[in-house]
Amino acid sequence: MEFDNGKQHQSGKFRELKLVAFFALCLILISPAEAFDPLDPTGNVTIRWDIMSWTSDGYMATVTLFNFQLYRNIMNPGWTLGWTWAKKEIIWAMMGAQATEQGDCAKFKIKIPHSCKRSPQVVDLLPGASFNMQYTNCCKGGVLTSWGQDPSGAVAAFQMGVGLSGRSNKTVKLPTDFKLLGPGPGYSCGPAKRVPSTVILTDDRRRKAQALMSWNVTCTYSQFLAYKNPSCCVSLSTFYNDQVTACPTCACGCQNNATCVTKESKILKEVDGNNKTRKSDITPKPLLQCTRHLCPIRVHWHIKDNYKDYWRVKIAIINFNYRLNYTQWGLVVQHPNLNNVTQVYSFEYMPLLPYQAINDTGMFYGLKYYNDLLMEAGAKGNVQSEVLMKKDKNTFTLQQGWAFPRRVYFNGDECMLPPPDSYPFLPNSAYRLPIISITVYVIFASVFM
Repeated sequence: MEFDNGKQHQSGKFRELKLVAFFALCLILISPAEAFDPLDPTGNVTIRWDIMSWTSDGYMATVTLFNFQLYRNIMNPGWTLGWTWAKKEIIWAMMGAQATEQGDCAKFKIKIPHSCKRSPQVVDLLPGASFNMQYTNCCKGGVLTSWGQDPSGAVAAFQMGVGLSGRSNKTVKLPTDFKLLGPGPGYSCGPAKRVPSTVILTDDRRRKAQALMSWNVTCTYSQFLAYKNPSCCVSLSTFYNDQVTACPTCACGCQNNATCVTKESKILKEVDGNNKTRKSDITPKPLLQCTRHLCPIRVHWHIKDNYKDYWRVKIAIINFNYRLNYTQWGLVVQHPNLNNVTQVYSFEYMPLLPYQAINDTGMFYGLKYYNDLLMEAGAKGNVQSEVLMKKDKNTFTLQQGWAFPRRVYFNGDECMLPPPDSYPFLPNSAYRLPIISITVYVIFASVFM
């Protein structure tokens, strides 16, 4: 009987372990792990909504977008912010932004609202907007730099008058279902959450004004939501091997919405060079140069020189999309020797320290007004630089692919690397020794004979 009780006890423990494992597996499957970026674990876009004053039927609000991502820009044609009103709110007027649709405002006879849509979508104003429509940090066409690259350009704001909403903290209801396009899909936003009222400095910085009510919305990026396939790839070459490791075939998918054309195609003559992307066309259909990889962007890593105490790498970024310029592009590379970067030519460089103690990741971006714009495919559709790194003799080696990057990101999206077994290999000097010995032996034999 005691033996049977022991077996039953063990069986019960086994069932408990199976149950725990089952619940753990469920949590893993339903967790939003695809939105976690190991190189930028806290990166997000935060939307802050501040009610600054009450009006006769609602309030005046300031809405601010903060791009707290270390290296992911929001490029042209810019961000689009949408939400659903909790009641029957309307937007009377806006400064610094505009709603894309006015909606049905027929019931208003005298003063017509800016937007009557239950689920409005708001976009930034273009540069050069009239002065009476401008607001602080507005009018950049929706372009936001990353927080790591340029914090001053990572903020956008607009002001709006909201009506039919209530006139107190108890009657105002928080909007729901926030959506952020930047400029295409990829961001998922959480619910609006009340936060302590924001304290804002006046322009002369001598007085602090406090919002009457504030709430935040946090949006995180997932490359899996943005693209079914990678949007860039990496090729490799070295000074010690004639072999060039090209991007994998169909690295960015060969069955996608992209149109592939050759350099002599007549379609290229029809491309409007002055308006390659429009706000009404959030995700313009790519027009790519025909390649094996069919990627809009290729990053090439070339090991150029090997000195006694230093080594040099050349980095080139090539654009194969005939319809898109990349404004304020950013390239992130993970490599163990980036902790000893000595000099970077033609690019700006900033180390990224998501975990502080590990310094193996850095961001490269263009010099302002020089090469911060990556042009569309063609003769000018590339930017390049060289990086000089000091050797750590305890770790440095050119063998087994150590000198190649571990991860590469372009504009925040991870690029596809070639498989490790295809990397350019280091010539085996030990293999050449017998050949030299045989040659010397033949020469000596010929002399003596």
